[in-house]
Amino acid sequence: MAWLNRVLGFFSVDMGIDLGTCNTLVAVRGEGIVLNEPSVVAVKKGTNRVLNNGTAVGWKAKEMLGKTPGSIQAIRPLKDGVISDFEITEAMLKYFIQKVNGKANFAGIGPRVVIAVPSGITAVEKQAVEQSAMRAGARIVYLVEEPIAAAIGAGLPFSEPTASMIVDIGGGTTEVAIMSLADIATCESLRVAGDDLDEAIMNHMKKTYNLMIGEQTAERIKIEIGSAAPVGQELSIEARGRDMISGLPRKVVVTSEEIREALQEPVNAIVECCTRTLERAEPELAADLVDNGITLAGGGALLRGLDIVLQNATGMEVKIADDPLTCVARGTAVFLENLEQWKDTLESNLDQ
Repeated sequence: MAWLNRVLGFFSVDMGIDLGTCNTLVAVRGEGIVLNEPSVVAVKKGTNRVLNNGTAVGWKAKEMLGKTPGSIQAIRPLKDGVISDFEITEAMLKYFIQKVNGKANFAGIGPRVVIAVPSGITAVEKQAVEQSAMRAGARIVYLVEEPIAAAIGAGLPFSEPTASMIVDIGGGTTEVAIMSLADIATCESLRVAGDDLDEAIMNHMKKTYNLMIGEQTAERIKIEIGSAAPVGQELSIEARGRDMISGLPRKVVVTSEEIREALQEPVNAIVECCTRTLERAEPELAADLVDNGITLAGGGALLRGLDIVLQNATGMEVKIADDPLTCVARGTAVFLENLEQWKDTLESNLDQ
């Protein structure tokens, strides 16, 4: 079987996929990240038929979020890091795989795919990811836990006999893990992450200003003025939405101080998850972490001041990985390059 896979590998592109709640990234062996698009699909309402002959996926679909007429629905098929809509996820994966594999796949042979999944998902949820990828055109599917992929993508000494701690804050889940000798020693998967930060901002706007704003506006506020601790000059931004009393469009100016206050609850939940994981660490691993510190990855790591809050709570050095958004995808690419060495430690839909 191994020799057959090597032969088939000449006719298809092996790829690693970070199947995220907010964004899907695809890395190709030897080429790095070749695709980074939102995990959004636009369909005809009441059906699972993707618009524009199956191409209303990713950026095209995200532009429609919150702006669709009654006949169209823009769907995010993953929630909290797991598949909530099986058929739509399959259509999205098929589009992304074909977009990356199409030109090279002249022989019609599907690629081998490594997919990063949250460490806390169930066997049934893993099977759903696997089956979606297979039906979308993959030849073999390997599943790797997100903290492992993030640690390798961040360049941590994952396989050495020393402790590495990664905090991967995505859109739907926060993965906190302490690793040593190429495996996870202790971890926790928390379903509080970037989406919850957006939701906290939306709730703040409702309570404080009686203003309803959309997900994209909340995300823009978070990115432009959001923070977990005071850092530098305080900022302000104009937010537009619908007045809950008059029903008319309205705009208000919000400040970084009030947004920081609004984000306090989800930020505290992430910090508490980190301290719980540290409390469960073996003494020798804890001793290593005094020197090695904590590494932040994922889009949530870009929230200003989060490293300061975490450092104050744990007393440890906290650093942000280079290009934290792409850490998991880059980690899957490393797995692809060392697939023969690593495949025995991965979950696969095919016995090798």
